[in-house]
Amino acid sequence: MSDKESAKGEKKAPRLRKPRFATDAEIEVKGAYGPGDVKADVERDLGAPGKFPYTRGVQESMYRGQFWTMRQYAGFGTAAESNRRYKYLLSKGGKGLSVAFDLPTQMGKDSDHPTAQGEVGRVGVAIDSLEDMRVLFDGIPLGEVSTSMTINATAATLLALYVAVGDEQGVARTELRGTIQNDVLKEYIARGTYIYPPRPSMRLITDTFTFCAREVPQWNTVSISGYHIREAGADAVQEVAFTLADGIAYVQAALDAGLAVDDFAPRLSFFFNGHNNFLEEVAKFRAARRMWARIMRDRFAARNPKSMMLRFHTQTAGVTLQAQQPLVNVVRVTVQALAAVLGGTQSLHTNSYDEALGLPTEQAALVALRTQQVIAHESGVADFIDGLGGSYAVEHLTDEIERRAQAYIDEIDRQGGVIPAIEKGYQQREIERRAYEHQRAVEKQERVVVGVNDFVLAEEPPVEVATIDPALERDQVARLAAMRARRNADEHARTLRNLGDAARATDNLLPPILAAVKAMATVGEIADTMRAIFGEHQPTRTL
Repeated sequence: MSDKESAKGEKKAPRLRKPRFATDAEIEVKGAYGPGDVKADVERDLGAPGKFPYTRGVQESMYRGQFWTMRQYAGFGTAAESNRRYKYLLSKGGKGLSVAFDLPTQMGKDSDHPTAQGEVGRVGVAIDSLEDMRVLFDGIPLGEVSTSMTINATAATLLALYVAVGDEQGVARTELRGTIQNDVLKEYIARGTYIYPPRPSMRLITDTFTFCAREVPQWNTVSISGYHIREAGADAVQEVAFTLADGIAYVQAALDAGLAVDDFAPRLSFFFNGHNNFLEEVAKFRAARRMWARIMRDRFAARNPKSMMLRFHTQTAGVTLQAQQPLVNVVRVTVQALAAVLGGTQSLHTNSYDEALGLPTEQAALVALRTQQVIAHESGVADFIDGLGGSYAVEHLTDEIERRAQAYIDEIDRQGGVIPAIEKGYQQREIERRAYEHQRAVEKQERVVVGVNDFVLAEEPPVEVATIDPALERDQVARLAAMRARRNADEHARTLRNLGDAARATDNLLPPILAAVKAMATVGEIADTMRAIFGEHQPTRTL
C-alpha cells in the first residue's frame, strides 16, 4: 500500500523507539491501560486506607497525620566519630537513627581479631563492648529517639547492648523504640554475614521475639529484608516473593516455639529497596502489603489487625549508585524516594550521592536528608493517601507482581519451605540468573545507565571522598585491650559459662547474653561461645 493509499485508509501504526517495553522485572507493559486491564475487585483487593487488605496503606490518614520517619543510615570508624554524625543529623531535622556496623561486628569478630585487620570501622561503626555502645549513644536520650540497627547474625547481642545502655540511662525498657534487622535468612540467600547454621540462628531470632514481647514491647524484633535480596540482583517480583517467604518462615518458627501469633506478629516489620522503575516500585509496595495481610489472616489465622499490617522501612538502591558523574545519583535517589513515599513507606533512608566512591561526606548526607524534606514539604504528594491508587497502570502492575510473587512462594512451599530451599540453593540461583540477565542487558546497551554506558563524559571533575584514618583502628584495638584489663575477670567468665549452658539447653538466650554484655563480655567472645556449640554455616554451592 502506498503512502497516499494509506492516508485514505487506516492510519499507520506509530513508530516506537523500541520493539518491546517491559519493567525491570520483565513485566511487559502497554502504552495505555483502561478499566479492562484491572482484575482487582475494589472492595476485596483495595479497600480503604488503614483497612484490610491494606493495599492503600496501613494507616487511615497516612502522611496527612504525620510524615514517615526520616532516617539516615550512618556509622563509621569509632563510636565517638559516629556519635558526632548522629548528633549532626538529628540537629538538621532527622527523626530517627539508623546504625551501620562494620563487618567484624556483623560477623561476631572483635576489632583485634586477625581477620578484622583493615576492616575495622570501614563500612560501619566498630562496636566491641558495652563501653563502645555507651559512647555511640552518649548525649542521645534513648527514651526520645527511635533507633534502627542493621545487624543480623549478632543482632541479639547488639540489642542486649542497647538495652544495657538504656538501663544505665534510666530509661524503662518499655520506652525503648526501634528495630533490629535480625533477618539471617536473607544472609544465606543474598548477603553472607551469617555465623551459625540456619536452625540455631532461627532459635536466636525466636528467643528475641519472646524476650522483647515480655521486656521491650515497643521494639520491632525483626526487619524482614528484601533490600539486600534486591541489591544482590533480584528483580521486584523476587524481592517481594523471597522477602515474604522469609517472613512466613519466621512466623512459623515462632509458632513452633510456642508463641501465639498475635503476641509477636504486630512487632514484625519489613525492609525494602527503592529502585528506579517508578511505577513498578509503587506497585511492588502495594502488592507486598496486600499479600502479607492475606498470608497472616488466611495462613496463620491472625486476628489482630496489626498482625496483618506490613509496616516497612525503605532505603534507596545502593546498587544503582554510579561512580561516574556521581551528582546524577541525586536524581536517582529522588525518583526512588518518591516511589517509596507514594508506595506508603513508614520510614525512609535516602542514599548519599557519593556512596559509590566511599562513605558519605557530611555535605552529601545533608543533601540526602534534604531530598526527603523537599518531598515531604514541597512536592505535595504527602497530602494524598495512596495518590496513585486507581491508576489503571498501577493497579495492573500491583496485580501482576502479586501473581508472579505468589508463584515463587508456592514453589518454595513445594520444596519444603525457606530453609530447605536455601539448602538446595534455589533462591540463590534465581537471583544469580536475574543479576546475569540485567548485567548482560547493560553491556549490550539494551538498558541505558546514564553516564555509564551512554551519555558518558570524557573527563569528570573530582569529587570529595571521605576517608577513614588508619589510626582509628589502632585506637579501637587499644581501647579494647584496656577494657579487657579493667573488667572483672571472674564475673566475665561466669556469665560466658552461663551463656554456654543456656545454648546447650533450651533456655531463652537473651537474658544470659544481656548479663554477659553487662559483665563487659565482647561481641566476639559472645559469638565464639555460641560458635563452639552451634558450629558455623557452610554455604551451598550454586554453580
